[in-house]
Amino acid sequence: MNRFLTLSCFFIFAINVFGQEPEVIEDSVGLDVMIGQLILTGIGDFSYLSKEAEILEEIKNGKVGGVILFEKNINVEHPQKQLKRTIKMLTEAAEIPLFISIDEEGGRVNRLKPKYGFPVTRQAGELGQLNNLDTTAFYAKNTASTLSEFGFNVNYAPNVDVSINPDNPVIAKLGRSYSNDPKIVASHAQTVVDVHRTHQVITVLKHFPGHGSSRNDSHLGVADVSDTWQFSELMPYKWILDSGRVDGIMTAHIVNEHLDPSKLPATLSPYVISNILRGVLNYEGVVFTDDMQMHAISKNYGFEESIKMAINAGVDVMLFANNVPGNERRSPSQIHAIIKDYVSSGEITTERIKESYNRIMQLKSKFR
Repeated sequence: MNRFLTLSCFFIFAINVFGQEPEVIEDSVGLDVMIGQLILTGIGDFSYLSKEAEILEEIKNGKVGGVILFEKNINVEHPQKQLKRTIKMLTEAAEIPLFISIDEEGGRVNRLKPKYGFPVTRQAGELGQLNNLDTTAFYAKNTASTLSEFGFNVNYAPNVDVSINPDNPVIAKLGRSYSNDPKIVASHAQTVVDVHRTHQVITVLKHFPGHGSSRNDSHLGVADVSDTWQFSELMPYKWILDSGRVDGIMTAHIVNEHLDPSKLPATLSPYVISNILRGVLNYEGVVFTDDMQMHAISKNYGFEESIKMAINAGVDVMLFANNVPGNERRSPSQIHAIIKDYVSSGEITTERIKESYNRIMQLKSKFR
C-alpha cells in the first residue's frame, strides 16, 4: 500500500503508473484543502501527544500538509515507544497523508540521538574527508531505515552546500558540508538520496542556491553572500538534477544581489526560485522553504508579507517550526487564514496555489 495513497489522490497515482502526465489534479478538491497542503508546522513542545492536542484538530480540519519533529518531541523516559505513538496519531488524523519530516543530517544536526537508543550518525564533513561512498551509504542506511521504521517520510538532507568559507558559522563550523569540492558534495549526496529512496523516505537537498560561502547565520539575521558566493555552489544541484535524484529542494534565506538585484532572500525571490531554479536548472518538483520564522525573514519582512512573497516567488511548502517565543507562534489555522485572505484579495492567485498543490500531491504519490 502506498503510504501516501488516499482516495483523493488515487487517480493521480494510477495515471503516473501508466506513464502519462497528470493533467488536472485539483478539480476534485477545494481551495481550503489545497492551501492546507502548503503548510508544514512544528507540533508543539510536548513529547507526549494527547488525543486532545490542537495539532490533531488542525490536521483533521485540513489546515496542515505536513509536520516536523524535533528533539523536544522525543520522550526521555520512553523515547521510541512515544515517538511511534506520536507519529501514528498524526498520521491517523489526516485524510490526505502528511509529510512527516525531520532534520536528520547526522552529526550535530541530529534529533534521534544515540542516548535515546537510535543509531550513531556521522556529520557530512567527516564523511567527505573519508570520501568513501560505502561508508556514507552505511550511515545513510542507518538513518533512512530508522526513519522509515518510525514513520518518517521526509528527511531534510542531504546538505549540498559547498564549503567555500571555512569560517562559516552555520555550515563549515558545524561540519554540515561534505567538502569544498562540488563533485565530492554531489557524489555523497547522490548516495544518501539513493539509500533513502530504497527505504521510501523523501530527501530534500539544501540550502538553495548555496549557503556555504556565508559569513553569518540566517537563523539570527540577514546573511548576505553577494561578495562571497561562487557559481560552483550551484553545481551539486545541476549534477544531481541531471542524475534524476532530486525529490525536493529547500531554499536558503541568503541574499545575493548578483542573482537577485533587488536583494531579496532566496526564499522570497522570484529571480532565484522561478528564474534560476525552475527556469535555468529546469526543476519542476517541490520547493520547501527553510523555517519561515528564522530572523532573516521574520525580522525583516513581517510574518504575513513574507508568506505572500514566498508563495508568489514560487515555493510550494512553507515550514513554520514554531521554535520561537509563545507570542511569536502561529497556528496552522492562522497561517491558512492569511493565505486565503491573500487569495481572496487577488494578491495570490488561485492558479499559484494549484501549481503548488499539484507538485505536492505528485511527490506524495511517488513514495510507498
